[in-house]
Amino acid sequence: MARWTDRFSLAGRTALVTGASRGIGAEVCRVLADAGADIVAVARDRTGLDEIRTEIIALGRDCVVIEADLATLEGPGEAARQALAACGTIDILVNNAGVAEIAPALELSAAQWDRTMAINLRAPFLLAQALAPAMMAQRWGKIVNISSQTGVIALDDHAAYASSKGGLNALTKSLCAEWARHNIQVNAICPTVIMTPMGQEVWGEEEKSRPFIKATPLRRFGEPVEVADLVLYLASPAAELVNGAIVMIEGGFTSV
Repeated sequence: MARWTDRFSLAGRTALVTGASRGIGAEVCRVLADAGADIVAVARDRTGLDEIRTEIIALGRDCVVIEADLATLEGPGEAARQALAACGTIDILVNNAGVAEIAPALELSAAQWDRTMAINLRAPFLLAQALAPAMMAQRWGKIVNISSQTGVIALDDHAAYASSKGGLNALTKSLCAEWARHNIQVNAICPTVIMTPMGQEVWGEEEKSRPFIKATPLRRFGEPVEVADLVLYLASPAAELVNGAIVMIEGGFTSV
């Protein structure tokens, strides 16, 4: 049996990470690069992309940056095309980019609904669809979808966000059912609130966050590196038997 360091190594692999310019996505880039992967960082923010590229190169790994608007119909496919042209094959896809349109259901606009579905659900599908054939050809691939505990439970003012993440969980299982025979593992991670800029924007007020934290057995929110470490496990050879899983990482919130 290979040593644990080999089982968790990503040496020789290339990972494409969306929403890579900040928050969870940037931390995933750092952790996967530290484990040996070259990185394709995808986001809209060129300044943030250049900063993460500098960090990845400092870790001794290659990093290709791709500016893309995943809210558009063409954006995911164009990002995949550029990634394949630059790298040949993408071994690991981390669908992390997301948007949270928080509003009461009666006040949620159709435009907010459509934007949420485009970024949180359609883009992961289109990227997976574009990158999976090369994974199938080499009979090795990992797709990790960053979902949310709100894809499993209900929260006020989260109708669009929760629906998109519930759909992402269903997509995860569907792709597993079709692609497992090609040695592609497709899994979803469902975090609690992670204190990224987006998490801070929605849950930063103590009056709003206090009841949520009190209802969480661990009594705290999460940090980006905790999600990134779970991505590393699911992206590594150590997790080859894990497929179609919806993995909760939420301090026990959904257990009580």
